[in-house]
Parts: sequence; C-alpha cells; structure tokens
Amino acid sequence: MSPTNDILLPLVSIVGAGPGAVDLLTLRALRRLEQADVVLYDNLVSAEIMALCAPGAVLVYAGKKYGDQLDPEQRQQAINETMVAHARQGKRVVRLKSGEPFIFGRAAEEIRYLREQQVPYEVVPGLTAGIAAASLTHIPLTERNHSNAVLLCTAHTANYDFEQLDALANMLHTGTTLVMYMGLSNLGRVVETLRAAAGPAAIYVSAISEVSGPGQRLVTALLPDIEAALAEAKLPMPVVFIIGKYACSLDEAAAYLIP
Repeated sequence: MSPTNDILLPLVSIVGAGPGAVDLLTLRALRRLEQADVVLYDNLVSAEIMALCAPGAVLVYAGKKYGDQLDPEQRQQAINETMVAHARQGKRVVRLKSGEPFIFGRAAEEIRYLREQQVPYEVVPGLTAGIAAASLTHIPLTERNHSNAVLLCTAHTANYDFEQLDALANMLHTGTTLVMYMGLSNLGRVVETLRAAAGPAAIYVSAISEVSGPGQRLVTALLPDIEAALAEAKLPMPVVFIIGKYACSLDEAAAYLIP
C-alpha cells in the first residue's frame, strides 16, 4: 500500500512538511512536491515550502486557524472527498500537513477514508514541531539520570475536555518531560492543574514560538511564573510548550540552577 519507488508511486501522498523551515523538509517530501499535480496544504505550511511545488500544480488550501467557526467534521469530509476526486482523475495528490502527519495531524482519518475508497496512498514522515523546538533551543527531552521519558500531548482533547491534564500533571513527578501543543489559549487552566499536581516541586516551562522560523522565540520560567512571563513577552501563535523538571535550555540552565 505504501511503496517508495517512484515508478509505483501511489496517487495520494500524505506528506509531513516539518516545523516550517524549508531546509528541514525531507528529500522524499521535496520529491513528492515536485511531482504533484494537486497539493492540499495546511495553514502552518510556510510560503518557502509552498514555493517548491511543481509550477503547474493546483494548490488547494485545506487548513484551519484558531478561532475559526467552520465545522471540523465538514471540513475534514471536504478534504477527504477532494483528495479522492483528484486521485480518480489520475492526478498525483499531495496532502501537505505541517509537522508530522501522525502527530495531531488527522492523517489516520484521511487514511481510513482513502482505504474505504480503495485509493492507493503513502505517508511521508515529517519532523514534528515539538521535537524540532527542543533541538533548536537545546532542551534535552530525555537525558541519562534526569528524564527517561517524553510525552507528546495537547492541552485539550478534541472536545475540549481537560480531564487528561490531571494524568499528565502526575507524570511530572517521575521526571517525564511533557511536550504540549495547542496550549497557549488555555494556559491558565493548564498551569492551575499542573501546579496542583506538582506541589512544591520546581517545574520549568519553556515556550517556543514560531518554531524554526525567522521569528522563533523562547521564553522560560518556573511554572508559577510562566503566565506573567508570557503576558510580557506576547508570543505569537503557534507556540509549543516543553514542561518538566529539566525543561530548560542548556544555554540557560545555569540561571535556573539545573545541574
């Protein structure tokens, strides 16, 4: 179902665009963009990456923005149907997703639909923003004798239920590092829950805005201080949060007394 040989290339390629910087795109993703007849692209895909699409490719915006009022189920159904319609015309379709398709990218929903419609597909991995943020700002997500696990999560579930935060907060005690997506708008509730679970333990929060882009910024503070620090910094979305006992850049660790 997912060959990598270009001669047997499936009609639909679900491609991860990475965190934004054009030179963090994979070579396979680049080839698929150059081969595409149709590209359905997400909101956070950078203009530099879009410029790599084949000159004659049809570009279809398929993204969503925070606060828009479009029904997510209807939006997803329209994307699914558009992919299949073009594929059945014999066109090579790239479904271009920001980051990694299988990290909060709804790729599974699209694959299920393609399978139901018997349309061949492949998945091209991308670098997720959370991993890129940690590497680019020198924050070890795992480190011997400190943190032996990392968890990627969101600040809310699909129906905006915050119950998962209680479980995530308890994991901080074991040294697990949390990489949290989509948390800026809900930061107050996140901080309240994590502080209640963490107690007096020193928990650091690093917020990285516009990961890998020219405007990338990092703000780090202890958990009780992060809201004030971000209010002063006024970081633009999108923001990735790295939270944990050692969630501080190696460049700044001395300032926070992290060994």
